Amino acid sequence: MDGNPVKSAELVHVMFNKPRGLIVSATDEQGRATVYTALAAARLPWLGPVGRLDKASEGLLLLSNDTTWAAGITDPVTHLDKTYHVQVAGQPDASVLAAMQAGVDECGDLLKARRASLLRVGEKNAWLEVVLDEGCNRHIRRLLAALGFDVLRLIRVAIGPLALGELAKGQWRRLSAEEVKALDTRG
Repeated sequence: MDGNPVKSAELVHVMFNKPRGLIVSATDEQGRATVYTALAAARLPWLGPVGRLDKASEGLLLLSNDTTWAAGITDPVTHLDKTYHVQVAGQPDASVLAAMQAGVDECGDLLKARRASLLRVGEKNAWLEVVLDEGCNRHIRRLLAALGFDVLRLIRVAIGPLALGELAKGQWRRLSAEEVKALDTRG
């Protein structure tokens, strides 16, 4: 440009362990803290979220300036699994897990899980592992509410082959080239 060679911006791919309470948005009209607030000290270039987690949800959030890569991950056509650990009030049985996989109509949306299994049961609550291969706004919360269960915690623990692992809440790290490639749906 203007006689100078133009260099592409470095493509950055980051995983972030989003704590509960942060908004996945660049700004918030109510002044609430955002994921960008949490990443401000990192001195990263501007990165867009690859998908969303609502304010009450936590766990694995990807951010990148590689819009083509990000679009492949979020495109429902790719059916890339997203795995969640979900704490619910009550003790769902096998029929509830089967209903989650069969799906329920909730306000015109068919909400269903690709897989649902019981991780552990306590006296008053249980932990489920729920896998979605596509989703809509508050999908798991709405699905479980339709089946009579309140969600107490919702943590995304994996996207495709990429697991959150031991990354502490509020921490981030760059993805390795191998991890970026493993999530690349372009083949």
